[in-house]
Amino acid sequence: MDEHVARARAVSAAGLDAMFFGQVGSWDAIGLAGVCGRETPGIEVGVAVTQTFPRHPLALAAQALTTQAISGNRFTLGVGPSHPAVIEGQFGLAYDRPAQHTREYLEALTSLLDGRATEYRGERITAVGRVDAPGAERPSLLLSALGPVMLRIAGELADGTTTVWAGPRVIGEHVAPLLNQAAQAAGRPTPRIVALVVAALTGDPDAARAHLSEQFAMASQMPAYQEILGRQGKTSVGDTLVAGDEKTLERELRAYADAGTTDLLVSPFGDAERMIEFLGSIR
Repeated sequence: MDEHVARARAVSAAGLDAMFFGQVGSWDAIGLAGVCGRETPGIEVGVAVTQTFPRHPLALAAQALTTQAISGNRFTLGVGPSHPAVIEGQFGLAYDRPAQHTREYLEALTSLLDGRATEYRGERITAVGRVDAPGAERPSLLLSALGPVMLRIAGELADGTTTVWAGPRVIGEHVAPLLNQAAQAAGRPTPRIVALVVAALTGDPDAARAHLSEQFAMASQMPAYQEILGRQGKTSVGDTLVAGDEKTLERELRAYADAGTTDLLVSPFGDAERMIEFLGSIR
């Protein structure tokens, strides 16, 4: 835990804006974000993302608002339905009609995050109650979305989306137009596009890409990721790695902003301290 706090402090000292955590087979991402937020004043902390199927909206709202209070109202909650291999294979839950599940989940969750008494009875989600968390403001809410249906849900019901394995071209031509159109039609503010990018400062980009492909071989086989990789003419998540020297990384990372990305989440593949220092230099 101390290592995570030290990393958050290094991010803040480098002049960067935020530190996000993923929900994988380790620490609870929301709890970890709260600890790092409390110990590191001034930066946003968030999760990208935590799975919805195993977490009831009432339980997640209580956890999120608690973390919001712990972090001094600097928490961003990212959620997503995950994948059948995770929800069915690990949790033993039915991954049934994920788009409908997600829409109902967000409809229930947003009321609870606002602190309102809720009596939501959908076809798949029931949430009756209220979460009382004095001093906790409504956190920013992101939905992981890559396909058209999920992007429309994100634009209508969330504050934006978070993407992974999506390069600048697919963000500019696919993600941003669908998300922004949905938000505008729903009368919502311009949404955030929070793009997760895996990057490596290296003199051997090809070796780094091969290593990433091997390490995340399962991700390349997941249908949602196969679809977004296909839109880019790629077959493996390793092909999306931003790799090279400082000039190469600066050029390729800035392309995300040009494509409409509002927040760039860089996941260092390799030397994290060197990457944080570099990112601070181009902030």
